[in-house]
Amino acid sequence: MDCGSTGIHRWRAVRWRRWQTFVAGVLLSWWALAAAAPTPPVTVLQLQGAIGPVSADYLIAGMRKAADGGAPLVVIELDTPGGLDTSMRQVIQAILASPVPVAVYVSPPGARAASAGTYILYAAHIAAMAPATTLGAATPVSLGLPGSERKPKDDDSSRSAGNPASASSSPRQAPADPMTAKQVHDAAAFIRGLAQLRGRNAEWAERAVREAVSLTADEALKSKVIDVIAKDLPDLLTQIDGRRVHLQAGDRTLATRNSAYVVRPPDWRQQALAVISHPSVALIMMMIGIYGLLIEFMAPGHGVAGVTGAIFLLLALFALQLLPVNYAALALIVLGIALLIAELFAPTFGVLGAGGIAAIIAGGILLYDSDSPGFKVPLPLVLGLALASAALVLGGGALALKARRRPVVSGREDLLGASGEVLEVSHGQAWAQVFGERWKIDSSEPLTPGQRIRVVGLRGLTLQVQADERSNRQERLSS
Repeated sequence: MDCGSTGIHRWRAVRWRRWQTFVAGVLLSWWALAAAAPTPPVTVLQLQGAIGPVSADYLIAGMRKAADGGAPLVVIELDTPGGLDTSMRQVIQAILASPVPVAVYVSPPGARAASAGTYILYAAHIAAMAPATTLGAATPVSLGLPGSERKPKDDDSSRSAGNPASASSSPRQAPADPMTAKQVHDAAAFIRGLAQLRGRNAEWAERAVREAVSLTADEALKSKVIDVIAKDLPDLLTQIDGRRVHLQAGDRTLATRNSAYVVRPPDWRQQALAVISHPSVALIMMMIGIYGLLIEFMAPGHGVAGVTGAIFLLLALFALQLLPVNYAALALIVLGIALLIAELFAPTFGVLGAGGIAAIIAGGILLYDSDSPGFKVPLPLVLGLALASAALVLGGGALALKARRRPVVSGREDLLGASGEVLEVSHGQAWAQVFGERWKIDSSEPLTPGQRIRVVGLRGLTLQVQADERSNRQERLSS
């Protein structure tokens, strides 16, 4: 009995060890497969140029796709002069709500994160810069007529941007304009909140808004504005490895050393929108659209000009809603075109034409806010469009005047005085050939077939003719 129970216990122990060995083997195999599985690469988004609706859509869509693909990190390589406040806030809201850590990296060397770029840098979980890059100058400016907002004073911007002590001791000048004061205070509170959230230098952030100061990469690191100075992207991933970042879902430790990365460029739709929303392209499309419709209305034909003009004008209107447009300047451009057209019909000896050219130039210069970074139209383009408009309208008027002086080549007026030949006379009716066509004719004189006649009038579809004695005489002499 004792031997039997001992054997049973021994059998159970062997079975239990085998089961433990099996479970350990399964767990070890699962760990090996998990270790061998490829880790999703770091997603890299590249933003160069002004921040607008198109670039905001690109960044937000890129962060969303990175989260769906399980990317461990999103790196935004930034080089921007600034942009629109609404687009900047959309990007910042996406960064704050992102389930994936976001690093903003001002790169390549020589790049900048000015104005709206500074706010985005402060919102990032990791703020980094390449050597020889800058950030700052984050004072908001008003859209509209240039010169309406407060400019930072030279003595404010010339203070040491990297010394927080000087920031605390410098008096803050209140903007004279109440609307500008509201914008500056709101922007200062916004970036101060971002700095407190990420544990960065809030005092310098407020100076960047109120005094438009800027920092180099080394100064930014010393002032605790950024976390890392990295020479390139692999260096950045190596330096931030092991850092702990705070997300809405909780804290996360980055494991990015030797991580692979993939650059996600804008798709074809975003690239197309970026092209048509360029200020210069939008202005050119608007001019082509207006002239296409004018040509179609003035000289209806096969509809090519009208269809082309309508398409370009709709594209221009779509582009204009994406840009900081001054609608008074848009009205000036339309007025200038109207004055150039009026010059064709009113004998003002060039007064209306000169006024139209001046209005187009003024409208082109003021069309986009001159202080909004990245949304300017080159002055040579504006002058070229104004001169091209003047040449088109005045050249078309000259051609129309020249065509008006030419003799009529069709219709009733062309038939009067035309020469023809009598074809048939029978039963009180006569027919003649005029301009290769058969016409019914009527004459107070008797006519004979083959006789030359000349048209003196038209009654309905019957030509009033008389004998062309000169032509008949020349035929008799030649015969």
